[in-house]
Amino acid sequence: MSQSASEAYALLNQIQMAYQAILADNLIGLYVHGSLAMDCFFWDQSDIDFLVVVKAEPSLTQKEALIRTLLRLNPSAPKKGFEMSVMLQADCHHFQHPAPYCLHYSNAHQGRCRSDLTAYCRSMKGLDPDLAAHITILLHAGKVLCGPPIQEIFAPVPSAAYWDSIWFDVQNAKADIIEQPVYIILNLCSVLAYAQEGLILSKEQGGFWGQSHLPGCHQPLARAARNVYIGSAAPTFCENDLLLFADFCLTQIEAASCSAKSAMRPDAPEGMQDR
Repeated sequence: MSQSASEAYALLNQIQMAYQAILADNLIGLYVHGSLAMDCFFWDQSDIDFLVVVKAEPSLTQKEALIRTLLRLNPSAPKKGFEMSVMLQADCHHFQHPAPYCLHYSNAHQGRCRSDLTAYCRSMKGLDPDLAAHITILLHAGKVLCGPPIQEIFAPVPSAAYWDSIWFDVQNAKADIIEQPVYIILNLCSVLAYAQEGLILSKEQGGFWGQSHLPGCHQPLARAARNVYIGSAAPTFCENDLLLFADFCLTQIEAASCSAKSAMRPDAPEGMQDR
């Protein structure tokens, strides 16, 4: 385990102790997904992703305490901070898409939380299409912080729901790639790898896949994005190259989507690689 991953788990251990005290017997478990679970966590590029499973919806006071814990630890966290969702055990056992959640937090909401935490916690619940991807990753590579094994808590995610979730995440790539080149390049590679080969890949592995599977003119951009992501290169990208890359990948993803959807089954496809 890298030093940065060890530091991330040290923060998660503090979160676990705080959440156990806040939720008491209502807490079922805490589960790590994302780059940290898949051993490709980089302090400058990654956030700390985890799901909290509870028996019943926490009270407003408990929700505020859960968020305050993250706000308190934020100065010691990676730049991208934490991403956390609270789900009911019943909704984990019987998956639907988009999946229900009863509280969510990420750094994007930090300002609202600091401004009026009570209002935020009252309003932050609903349905989240991203949870299909999070739970899929969790079932393939997740880590248990506390609680029962992952497969005992989370039902399989239908492949069509996973596809919908990852496609939703990249469909605006051409508009976003200039502002977030590394994230979008690696995400496009990962989604294209799934569309064409049924592979579930981390961002780092998506870049590695792109280096060898994309046409030669696009391979250098995939390589450059991966090198920046792992911290071995400084970001230098040409805007025209980025737009051509996004256009190519989106076209290929759309072309592959029909055959990918026709091959999807309610369970995960055989040969699907963990990140």
